Amino acid sequence: MDDRQLLRYSRHLLLDELGPDAQARFASAHALIVGAGGLGNPAAQFLASAGVGTITLVDADEVDLTNLQRQILFAMADVGAPKVDAAARRMGAVNPEVRIVPLRERVGEPRLRELAAAADVVLDCTDNFATRHAINRACVQARRPLVSGAAIRFDGQLAVFDTREPSAPCYHCLFGEGDDLEETRCATMGVFAPLVGIVGAVQAAEALKLVAGVGRSLAGRLLLLDALAMEWRELRVPRDPACPVCAQRPGEGP
Repeated sequence: MDDRQLLRYSRHLLLDELGPDAQARFASAHALIVGAGGLGNPAAQFLASAGVGTITLVDADEVDLTNLQRQILFAMADVGAPKVDAAARRMGAVNPEVRIVPLRERVGEPRLRELAAAADVVLDCTDNFATRHAINRACVQARRPLVSGAAIRFDGQLAVFDTREPSAPCYHCLFGEGDDLEETRCATMGVFAPLVGIVGAVQAAEALKLVAGVGRSLAGRLLLLDALAMEWRELRVPRDPACPVCAQRPGEGP
């Protein structure tokens, strides 16, 4: 690192658990963020600020006036612009050393497998079950850790699905694709603006820990946040040995 980088990342370098080695891992890492909305905004901004070398940001939508209540990368001048382009401009302004790859597309499963395989860590910042399950399958196939977040009304949830760990579940172990789950979105149900910041920031923290190889990840645990009471709950999530997605994992024997 040069003198400017030493100064920029000095607060990380002062941490015994991180230091120069972890910062170097951040610089060489590639994070994939699917979704540039309420969760993707803070997650992307923190990863860029922290110096993650390459960040691929995927979203097909444009900035809408209703987004500005909570999507902190965007300004009035961005309304009508592709979200990934507006986000990339803001992230680049914060940290020009980071390579931002904006992809304005709705990604299907083959494309997700390709993108996940090219990344070191994947952040699911989407808002629908079909896409979440497709991302999960791509991460299981590519053996990439998945950092999942969700926020609606005043309720948030967070988990890490890292099937590189033999005992860790995948997303399907927790939310079966055929399960009768009510799909709710903030466009119809509303969402408390700071909640998406809290959840997205924790997603960034988990991603950075995974890249650096420090601390204990949320693998095997589900965090639930009630923002009205500001109470966190933790649930243990076991691996389903009969899971159709991760029961036979790449690299494992029969």
